Amino acid sequence: MRASELRALPIGTRVVVRHRLHDGEHGATDALGDLTAIDAVSCTVATRRGEVRIRIADIVAAKQVPPPPRPRR
Repeated sequence: MRASELRALPIGTRVVVRHRLHDGEHGATDALGDLTAIDAVSCTVATRRGEVRIRIADIVAAKQVPPPPRPRR
């Protein structure tokens, strides 16, 4: 999914975004959660561990994903 397609998704859509890291140890990582904000420079994904702000230039791939499975009893 290109950045323009990501921008077209409604806020609240569940997505996975693979993005480059600049810490020198890892090449890329994924952010899985709800899209909470997006503009020309960055997007924000609310993950289980908190919100992750990702620069659009660092996005390697992105796609919409289905809702999480229901918890088991």
